[in-house]
Amino acid sequence: MAGNRRVTVREIAAETGMSIATVSRALNDHQAVTPATRALVRDAAERLRARTGAAARPKGGAVFVRCPYILTDYFGLIVSSIAETLTLHGRQLVLTAGEAAQRTPLLADLDGRDGVTGVIVILPPDPGADLVELQRRRMPFVVVDPRTILPRDIVSVSAAHFAGARRITAHLVELGHRRIGVVGGPTEWLASDNRLAGHNAALADVGVLPSAELLRTVEPSTERGHRAAAELLDLPEPPTALVCFNDKAAVGALRAAAERGLRVPADLSVTGFDDLDLAQATGLTTVRQPLREMGRMAVSLLVRLLEQHELDALHVELATELVIRSSTAPPRPA
Repeated sequence: MAGNRRVTVREIAAETGMSIATVSRALNDHQAVTPATRALVRDAAERLRARTGAAARPKGGAVFVRCPYILTDYFGLIVSSIAETLTLHGRQLVLTAGEAAQRTPLLADLDGRDGVTGVIVILPPDPGADLVELQRRRMPFVVVDPRTILPRDIVSVSAAHFAGARRITAHLVELGHRRIGVVGGPTEWLASDNRLAGHNAALADVGVLPSAELLRTVEPSTERGHRAAAELLDLPEPPTALVCFNDKAAVGALRAAAERGLRVPADLSVTGFDDLDLAQATGLTTVRQPLREMGRMAVSLLVRLLEQHELDALHVELATELVIRSSTAPPRPA
């Protein structure tokens, strides 16, 4: 079923170029039909159901945006950009966000919302099976900044985490740093893995092996960044620089350095990631993520899905930019 209308045998016959009798036998698992023919008929039926389902959705219908986080500067920038772009496309926004959204699974959150024609999910904490199930329901959706590796045919948009992390560590390496501590993000996050890989790649370029002693993984917050940075700075041989998962963790690292009488950047270089307002206020060297563009791109990809346009690029990565400020300098001479 698609909407209130069934896909007919005649439509499947026209889609495949087969006779109505052959299609009917294939759908009824007649023994005279080969497995290959039966597969062709079923694939055609699925395509027609998808088209009919899309046609049944109201033009200019609502888009359900799910951001199960408090709308701070990071998530607020993405959601605001999505809202503005949906308005330009004449589509209504249905938003759920914050802790309430964290307590409700994606599919349960979506069920019962009438008039929704598409979905945008931001850094979804939901199991990958929920996204696969959403796809099975043929609901067009886009994932912004996926937390885990997605199936190839699920559409997503994110920043180029690997390239951004590699560039900021390369900046420290070019200044002369070799003992660089990492305040990384949660190990189960795709962005954490990619940024750590980028950091390690920049070290490998100058023949430096990564050290487990210099790595701490935390939830990205100011307080946890402070705690992790304190552990690294209290090592018998502390790092000369810290790369932090985001700007908030970096601000925590700045506080840990100040508590130990370390001057930034004379005694310690500190970097962040995101380029939020607090990075600009504290003079933090960081990586600028195109957060607003991620929101705009998510809407663009979703509208193309809703209008049944073909997408060749399903996993879109947007370029990041290194922003050098006053928190990095060459290491102090031994």
